[in-house]
Amino acid sequence: MSDSRTFDVDGVPTTTVTDLAEDAVIIDVREDDEWAAGHIPSALHIPMGQVPQRLQDLPQGELHIVCRSGGRSRRTAEWLQRNGYDAVNVDGGMSAWSAAGRAMVSESGQEPFVR
Repeated sequence: MSDSRTFDVDGVPTTTVTDLAEDAVIIDVREDDEWAAGHIPSALHIPMGQVPQRLQDLPQGELHIVCRSGGRSRRTAEWLQRNGYDAVNVDGGMSAWSAAGRAMVSESGQEPFVR
């Protein structure tokens, strides 16, 4: 485990943006318009509703799941955990990522923002 992990009240593994390792594998489960507005450069985009159909796209190992604020990513991490994946919710999501001043890019080439 490359970062500091805690567990929420339901036992879902959770980490903070500040504890996330630089080389962490990040899966962004936001919708297409949210992704296009601004995302983590190294993240893999799989909208939450597509995760069950795209399991073959998930890399092996520890997966850090992110959305806008942490709700969708928590549900996705919980589902992945129940299905045998090592998934961790990123608490605060992209809002926390942006507030921490971490790198973001947009699909339009314009200034990225969290939508």
